[in-house]
Amino acid sequence: MKEAKRIIWGLILGVILGIILAILPDKSIYEGLNKYALQPIGTIFLNLIKMLVVPIVFFSISLGVMGLGNPKELGRVGGKAITYFMTTTAVAIVIALGLSLLIKPGTFGSFATDNLKYDQGNLPDTSLINTIVGMFPTNPIASMAEGNMLQLIVFSVFIGFGITFLGSKASTLRSFIEQGNDLMTYLIGLVMKMAPLGAFALIASAVGAQGFASLKAMFFYMMVVILSLIIHSLLTYGSTVSLLGKMNPFFFFKKFAPVMLFAFSTSSSNATLPVAMQTAQRELKVPRSVSSFVQPLGATINMDGTAIMQGVATVFIAQVYDINLSLAQLATVVLTAVLASVGTAGVPGVGLVMLTMVLQSVNLPVEGIALIIGVDRLLDMMRTAVNITGDAACAVIIAKSEEGNLNEKEEEDERYA
Repeated sequence: MKEAKRIIWGLILGVILGIILAILPDKSIYEGLNKYALQPIGTIFLNLIKMLVVPIVFFSISLGVMGLGNPKELGRVGGKAITYFMTTTAVAIVIALGLSLLIKPGTFGSFATDNLKYDQGNLPDTSLINTIVGMFPTNPIASMAEGNMLQLIVFSVFIGFGITFLGSKASTLRSFIEQGNDLMTYLIGLVMKMAPLGAFALIASAVGAQGFASLKAMFFYMMVVILSLIIHSLLTYGSTVSLLGKMNPFFFFKKFAPVMLFAFSTSSSNATLPVAMQTAQRELKVPRSVSSFVQPLGATINMDGTAIMQGVATVFIAQVYDINLSLAQLATVVLTAVLASVGTAGVPGVGLVMLTMVLQSVNLPVEGIALIIGVDRLLDMMRTAVNITGDAACAVIIAKSEEGNLNEKEEEDERYA
């Protein structure tokens, strides 16, 4: 709780400094402070967290698979997780589309669209076959170096199964995985001592960079995105945690709030993953075998917050260009966003990559993305907080549904220990 309060104070002071820097007429003050203080501190903090992501994913998923014990249990847990993630992503984008059509953020003010430019680059092949094939690494070390999470997850699953089936022959490797996981947990706690300072620097840099004029011009777009994120978090996650996870949603959000604040400051699901898993296991009492598999998977493919941004941005751009979207086109947006959430997993700048594909699917000008780039950094922080909350909600729900099986597995482990 003390750590959470320190992070909150870091965020509050960072926002205050960011607003001051944003409204100052002399931008050189922000540029100097950002270059020599805010950016270096924020980057060092993020690098320290990201340094631990690959090893924590490897150790935790291997350990989680060892805890589940066999492919049947893993398939059941994985199937439930993917179903939940894809369902909530569809719900998220429907909420976003509905609010956007109701509030019409693109009709407030006038936007110059004649000279807009946006370089979409080479879009990845997001077909189902290509995504499945791409999950299997040819070189797991290269996958670790590149931070390809889907490939890392697959490799870790194989390692976990191998150690489980070898039994006593792999007892040394089992101890290595367990001790590696303990080491990463300790290092996370060490790095988290820098969290308030890192949160302060990151939020001050992000808010200060936007400028008051751009924030004012995009006010209604931002408000619709934020409102959609709040509604989705409270209604979708709150109701599923209550009905399916049998957990009081107020208790869930209270215990997980510090992680949401941390995600807000880092704007990275992967960077938040170690802290999110630790909190789910300690505070929400999610078994390690479930948390260690479901949350890393969610950090890779769960894109509810990003889906909300896509829904609002699509309608916003259509309204700016005075283009009416048909019911069929809106349905296409939902379908494309849900499928792309899996297909673009691990792609850098995944939010804008997915938005490019969504806009192309309904023949909207991709150049419209240039309108929202200015405020996307701030909204990305909020999207990340929603994404990791969805991962934790899924872990809670699956833990409840697997309660009997997990208890039996624990009894077996104790008998044969």
